[in-house]
Amino acid sequence: MAERCVTVLGGGNTAFTIAAKLSLDGVKVSLCEIPGFEHMVEPIQESREIALDGVAHQGTACLEAVTTDFACGIPENGLLLLSVPAYAHRPFAEACAPHLKSGQTLVLMPGTLGSLEFAQVLQAHGAPSDITFAEVDTAPYVCRKLTPTSAHIWGVVDGLGLGVWPASEGERVLKMVEPLFPGISLYPHAAACGLSSMNPVVHPAGVLMNAGRIERSRGEFYFYDEGVTPAVCNVVYAIDAERLAVAENIGVKLTPVDEAFHAAGFGPKGDLWETINGSRMLTQLRAPVVLDNRWLTEDVPYGIASWALLGEQLGVPCPHMSAVVDLNSAMMKRDFWAAARTPEHLGIGGMNREALVNYLDSGTR
Repeated sequence: MAERCVTVLGGGNTAFTIAAKLSLDGVKVSLCEIPGFEHMVEPIQESREIALDGVAHQGTACLEAVTTDFACGIPENGLLLLSVPAYAHRPFAEACAPHLKSGQTLVLMPGTLGSLEFAQVLQAHGAPSDITFAEVDTAPYVCRKLTPTSAHIWGVVDGLGLGVWPASEGERVLKMVEPLFPGISLYPHAAACGLSSMNPVVHPAGVLMNAGRIERSRGEFYFYDEGVTPAVCNVVYAIDAERLAVAENIGVKLTPVDEAFHAAGFGPKGDLWETINGSRMLTQLRAPVVLDNRWLTEDVPYGIASWALLGEQLGVPCPHMSAVVDLNSAMMKRDFWAAARTPEHLGIGGMNREALVNYLDSGTR
């Protein structure tokens, strides 16, 4: 493990935490943030130190490098871990394209189908054709940056899932990633992983149905403990049924949302409300301070809107997803459909089921 060298791309909560945790585990880590967001890493650029505490590890991590120069941040490291919001995937892909090298592997943590878009952007920019792209189904930690130089981990996700494009490279990538995130398992392909993200299943409906309280209290309540009630769970189940139907259309049986929350270690086995209500991790999380936050700006256009558009292409109706997209668009006076990650962005526009499955497996059209 000590000889492993990894580049972590990003500078927010999860990227910061991944870099610190892996460094304390004995991995040589370079942290690279995109130019224009220097303020995210400037406080540690000279010391290269991050103080980490919480349930997974405690100590001061010393990184190999902290930079916004991609020529330095992406050297010969075979594995790159990207942890940024979905709306930053394309800018990072464009920044990475001139510097990625033949044979490298890039994992989005998480991806929500972003690995497919990343591949399209890099191919359009002339990056090497033998780069492998992958994504995980959720962030590996429940974590936050507490200060510009420290982070805290409240929980470690059990059973992280990995999807690889092309799927034929899956076992090879799994062997690279598993030592860093023990217990990770392989999905049949990247789309199965992208459709397994839980945030878009819960957040858009949950925020919509708690909008008045969020605005009134400015987030001063516990979102999962107080806001995800049995009635909210009913809407989440309706959205989840459509997600499962889209996956089934491409030959994949995914885990329902309540079982997935339990399997990830968030809470006890039961229906969704019972799992969330009994979760030591989730019940500690407060609601967003404002409505204009990632739980809508990311999880609607890059989550349920993207899934609904894929369902439409495949002939799978997604009326509840579409309704939540429409209502959140009206509430925010913003067209989330126009901002959505479409099948065309993913390089799969117009593909029928057979063509899509072949593309996911082989990487060829």
